[in-house]
Amino acid sequence: MQPAVRVLLTLFVGISAIILGWSTVNYYFFSPWTRDARVTVDVVTIAPDVSGYVDEVKVRNNQFVQKGDILFVIDQARYRLALADAEATLAGRLAQRQMLQDQLERRQKLKPGMVIAVEDLDNSHRQAQSAAAQYDQATASRDTAALNLARTEVRASVNGYVTNLTLTQGSYATQGKAVLALIDSDSYRVDAYFEETKIPQVKLGTPADIQLMDGAAIIKGKVESISRGITDQDKANGPELLASVNPTFTWVRLAQRIPVRIRITDVPGGVLIAAGMTCTVTLKGKT
Repeated sequence: MQPAVRVLLTLFVGISAIILGWSTVNYYFFSPWTRDARVTVDVVTIAPDVSGYVDEVKVRNNQFVQKGDILFVIDQARYRLALADAEATLAGRLAQRQMLQDQLERRQKLKPGMVIAVEDLDNSHRQAQSAAAQYDQATASRDTAALNLARTEVRASVNGYVTNLTLTQGSYATQGKAVLALIDSDSYRVDAYFEETKIPQVKLGTPADIQLMDGAAIIKGKVESISRGITDQDKANGPELLASVNPTFTWVRLAQRIPVRIRITDVPGGVLIAAGMTCTVTLKGKT
């Protein structure tokens, strides 16, 4: 082999190694991608607004429900009786209010101080006002009883999937105590943790490819937000209330990871996503 050819071959191999090495370093240290990403979702805890025995459970575990669908029904007998009692009280207050108002109107037509005492006229006026207030109070009680009866039907507050359902017919549901969870199907997103060296390449609105670990088709998304802070685990107060800083002697300084939220824009047909799945996120240039 001629000396010139050997020199050219050596230069070609050397330049190729440099280019390959730089590309590798740029890809792993600066390119906007990460394997540290996870599918997240909003979870709505469902708790009844009234207490009572569960009369009927209308859903199954992992079932998809629409917003407004009935999830379960609490025994309504007590609340129907409470509504009937409130309506009867309201009717009595209405009759009393009308009677005292008619009495006041009749006495107002008489001459104060001559046919009727001024004090009696004032008392009639106050009695009519009191009856009107009692009627308003009874109206509020009736409306509360009607609301409690309506709340015996516990409905889905979002579109989503029923999860971890352990509620059974006949069990007792306590007001304000969560009995099942509902995964909001409209809130699926990806939280990706990019190294701080790659954050300059992350821009709001940048398209992203999301690859689940199960090898399913690529899911499309866009950068929605970038976190503005993470916890400093080394920052703590010492016994003198001074910052306690541990010295580091490592040769390699590890980059911190910054949370970046990716909004899912397109999920191919047949791809199942579940909260907690891990995935790889690769940003696809500028918007």
